[in-house]
Amino acid sequence: MKSSVKEKEKAEVDILEKETDLYDLVLFNDDFNTFDWVIESLVEVCKHDPLQAEQCAFIVHFKGKCTVKSADFDTLEPMHRELSNRNLTVDIL
Repeated sequence: MKSSVKEKEKAEVDILEKETDLYDLVLFNDDFNTFDWVIESLVEVCKHDPLQAEQCAFIVHFKGKCTVKSADFDTLEPMHRELSNRNLTVDIL
């Protein structure tokens, strides 16, 4: 009976670990993209509302980087690819 309980606990831990594998999509400051382009890209690609996108753009401008989305890797990867295609500097961390 004890090994059954341990197996169940291990299965619950494994499920919890899988659910918490979150990554951050981080946008970095650069010298060539305009605020309007960054805001438009965040709205279209990351589904930010305009105010959230504007706030992220200001954080990037003043702090050098900003986490614009947190999710599992498979969710962030297409966003990363599209933002990169728009010449924004992003990374999944």
